Amino acid sequence: MSKTTRLWIVLLIALALLARLIPGPRTIDDSYITYRYARNLLSGWGFVYNPGERVMGTTTPLYTLLMAGLGALSGGPEADFPVISWLLNAVADALTCVLLFLIGRQVNFEKAGLAAALAWAIAPYSVTFSIGGLETSLYVFLLTLMGWAYIRNNLPLTALAGALALLTRVDAVLMIGLMGLDWLARFLHKKPRSIPWRALLVFLLPVLGWYGFAWAYFGSPFPHSVTAKLLAYRLEPHAALIRLLQHYATPFFEYHWIGNIAIGVGLLVYPFLALTGALNAFRTAPRLGAWLVYPWVYFLAFALPNPLIFRWYLTPPLPAYFLAILIGGQSLLRELMKHKQVPRWGFSLLTVVLVLFPAVVSFREWRFVPDHGPRRPAPDMAYIQLELLYKEAADFIRAQNQPQAVLAAGDVGVLGYETNLRILDTVGLNSPQSIQYYPLDKAYYAINYAVAPDLIRNARPDFLVILEVYGRKGLLQENWFQQSYRLMKKIPTDMYGSDGLLIFGRNP
Repeated sequence: MSKTTRLWIVLLIALALLARLIPGPRTIDDSYITYRYARNLLSGWGFVYNPGERVMGTTTPLYTLLMAGLGALSGGPEADFPVISWLLNAVADALTCVLLFLIGRQVNFEKAGLAAALAWAIAPYSVTFSIGGLETSLYVFLLTLMGWAYIRNNLPLTALAGALALLTRVDAVLMIGLMGLDWLARFLHKKPRSIPWRALLVFLLPVLGWYGFAWAYFGSPFPHSVTAKLLAYRLEPHAALIRLLQHYATPFFEYHWIGNIAIGVGLLVYPFLALTGALNAFRTAPRLGAWLVYPWVYFLAFALPNPLIFRWYLTPPLPAYFLAILIGGQSLLRELMKHKQVPRWGFSLLTVVLVLFPAVVSFREWRFVPDHGPRRPAPDMAYIQLELLYKEAADFIRAQNQPQAVLAAGDVGVLGYETNLRILDTVGLNSPQSIQYYPLDKAYYAINYAVAPDLIRNARPDFLVILEVYGRKGLLQENWFQQSYRLMKKIPTDMYGSDGLLIFGRNP
C-alpha cells in the first residue's frame, strides 16, 4: 500500500469521524427501544422491553447486545446509551468509508472508490442515522465488509460478516442470499469441489446460537415488529415503489440544486451509470457482482410488499449504489480519454468533478445552525422535533409520580425510556396483544396510522400519549373514551398535520 493510499485512508477516517462528532447525538425515537432493552438486560430483568414480558420487539439483537456490553463497561443500567451508540456508529461509518475506497482500488477504479468514500463520509442518509443512534451504521459496515471480503475470496470473513449482519437486521438475508447463490454457482462449476467447512461453521454458530435462544426465550425467533408494521400502517398502493424511485433518482440530494426535475433526470442517468459501473467492475472482479446487484434486489424486496418506508430503510443500498454510479462515471471518462474526445486538462478537471461532486452536492443538505435541538452543524434531515416533544411529555408523566402506571402510545421509544413505565405499544412492536386489533377500517385513518379504539377500551391504560392525528377520525370521537379519559395536557405541534401532542389520563 502506497504512502498516498495510506494518507487518503487517514483523511477519510478523519472526515467521517468529524462529520459525526461535530453534530453530536440527535437520537431518533426507535433507538430508545434498543436502549431500553439493553438497560433492562443490565438491570437484571432479562432481554425484555417490559419486565416480565418476553417479547421479541427489537429487530436488532446484535446491536442491543453491543449496547448492553458497552453499557456494562460505562455505568451499567445508568450508562449514557445515546453517547455510546453515537461513538460506536461513528467508528463503523469511518470503516465503511475505508472499505469503499479499498473496493474501488481492488477493481481498478480508485477515483470512484475515493468519490464514494468521500460522499459516504458526509452523506445525510449516513450521518443522520449514525448520530441518531440506530443500528444502521453497523449494519452498512457489515454489508460492505461482506463485499470486500468476498472479492478477496476470504470466505470465513464473508461468512462472519454475513452472520453478524443477519443478527443486526433480518433483511441481511438479501445480501447473504445473493452471495450464497454466487458461491453455489462457482462451486458447481469447480473441480475438484471442496466445501468451505470453516466458513459454514463461522456463519452457523452465531446464527443458530441466537435463533435457538430466541425460540426458547421468546417462543419465536422472529420479531413482532415485522407483522405489526404490515398490519397497523395503511398506505396507498405503490407508495413504497414511488418513494424508492424518488430515492434512487436523487441519491445525492440533487433536488437542492435543480429542483424536482432532478427526479426525472436521475431516473434516467443514475440507473444507466450504475449498470455501466457494475458491468465494468464485474469484468475486473466477478465476485463483486452480488454486492453490486444488492441495491436492486433491495429495491424489489421493499417495493413489492409496499411497507411504510421509514427514512432509515433507504440507507443500506446506498454504498453499493454510490460506488456503481461512480465506477460508471469513471469508466465513461476513460472512454473519452481513450478516444481523445477531451484534452488532458479537461480529463483532469472532469475527474476532480467526479470525485467531489457527490460530496459537495450532499453537503448542501447540511445546516450550520439547525432550527431545533443542539445548535451544531447537522444534516437537515436529522430532525428530532418529535423526540423533543415526547421528552416533554415523558417529563410531565413522570411528574405524576405513578410508577405502577401503564402508558399507551404509538411511538414508544422516548416515552418508554424516559418514564420507565410499563408500556402498551399501540402499534404492536413490543406489545403483541395490540396486533389483533389491526388492520382498521380505512375510515379511521387521517394519515398512515390510527390508534385502534377497541385496544384502548379493552386494555384501559392509565395514560395515553398520541399525536391528535392518530385519533382524529376514530378514538377521539368515541363517547366512551371522552367519558373515561381526561385531557391532561396538550403540547402544541403541527407534526404530520396534527393538532398537538395529547396526554390523556384515565378517570378514576
